[in-house]
Amino acid sequence: MNILTLFIIIPILTVIGILCTKDYKGARVISAIGMGLQLVTSVTLIFLFLAERRAGNTSEMLFMVDYVWFEALNIHYLVGVDGISVAMITLTSIVSFAGIFASWEVKDLSREFFISLIILATGVFGFFISLDLFTMFLFYELAVIPMYLLIGIWGSGPKEYSAMKLTLMLMGGSALLLVGLFGIYFNSAPDGGHLTFNILEISKITIPIEAQRFFFPFTFIGFGILGALFPFHTWSPDGHASAPTAVSMLHAGVLMKLGGYGCFRVAMFLMPEAAHELAWIFLILTTISVVYGAFGAIWQKDLKYINAYSSVSHCGLVLFALLMMNETAMDGAIIQMISHGLMTALFFALIGMIYGRTHTRMINEMGGLMKVMPFLAVCYVIAGLASLGLPGLSGFVAEMTIFVGSFQHPDLFHRVATIIACSSIVITAVYILRVVGILLFGPIRNNDFLQLKDAKWYEKMSTVTLIVAVAGIGLFPLWLSDMIMNSLKPIMDQLSLF
Repeated sequence: MNILTLFIIIPILTVIGILCTKDYKGARVISAIGMGLQLVTSVTLIFLFLAERRAGNTSEMLFMVDYVWFEALNIHYLVGVDGISVAMITLTSIVSFAGIFASWEVKDLSREFFISLIILATGVFGFFISLDLFTMFLFYELAVIPMYLLIGIWGSGPKEYSAMKLTLMLMGGSALLLVGLFGIYFNSAPDGGHLTFNILEISKITIPIEAQRFFFPFTFIGFGILGALFPFHTWSPDGHASAPTAVSMLHAGVLMKLGGYGCFRVAMFLMPEAAHELAWIFLILTTISVVYGAFGAIWQKDLKYINAYSSVSHCGLVLFALLMMNETAMDGAIIQMISHGLMTALFFALIGMIYGRTHTRMINEMGGLMKVMPFLAVCYVIAGLASLGLPGLSGFVAEMTIFVGSFQHPDLFHRVATIIACSSIVITAVYILRVVGILLFGPIRNNDFLQLKDAKWYEKMSTVTLIVAVAGIGLFPLWLSDMIMNSLKPIMDQLSLF
């Protein structure tokens, strides 16, 4: 037992507490307490991690626990964190905590809803702390599977179709990923010895290049599907549009980050030679994701579809920067994961609150909401400004770091791709300012909207939590960037060998 195991124990205890409640009021209170404890634990983890580093602890991973689960296949419950893992855990805690308050009015099957939501979050926590490939895959599946129930039961619109499409595509990605992981496992002892799923041990050996070339695409695409890699992104807009508010928040804000994290922590770190050889193929696909997602958002009329296509573009930037394989760009990719997770969760929370009042998500049916819902309107403007990269907010730090790092690449092909990807900044500004102008300003098109109420206390709790995090990273980014940079060194050392 150590602090990392608490990220698994607390959700389990929270689920048990929810099962003991009698109505939705008790379920949501227990959920808020549980996720609040997770948030406190993640903040504590940050301070403990920084204290260890200041004390001179240069270990690649801290707070490690190693327990044999299945000795025959050398499967371990092996957990540990570096600065990147700590940042992703904190992101998950913030979005989960905000998601509970955004779901405060869920009354139908409320216990089952909150349990499913917490199981999803548990899978994400477990994924980010895992250092054993099999354990990581186990938590990966635990995070993905509840999405089918959460969308299929509590969603809206064509929810059965969306839930089925999302689940089938992500399960297809899992099948590819499983092939890649077993390929790594069976090549983890090229000179004899015990096969292992241990990421740290595998990184110290060189997997034969023929095996890398074969299994790298399986692993990268398997994770990339969850990261909305073109052309496997089509599940994302439909899934986001039909999901309930908190599910959209966790899905876009946290779950999609498993894709980018897995791509660099597993595929690129353990198969660096193949990563260099095949990067150009995936760089083309990610460049298309960045520009296509931004253009797709321009033509949408539904608020959720706009944000969903925006997520395709922003998550494409993550994979794009990782494939540049230089320290600055990869640092920007990690910050982008955190920044996008916070601001897209804020977007989806606000869209859910607006929809709950207006009963529409079509922007051409709304207008003048700033006059009747000033708090929610201002929050929406802040989210929009973060998305288009306003200085002082997290989006600016992430995108500037990505583009500066990407343009540092000496190869002309990579620089041209960077220039094309930069065009997404202008496209993003177009659809963000267009939506803000139509949605919040101008005349009120429906007189019934004059009676709408502004945010309630629990809605303010959800939005303010996310806004503080977005502004905190934008104003004070150096501590986060330094923590990430130090943790990127082993990965960069591995990649620089080829």
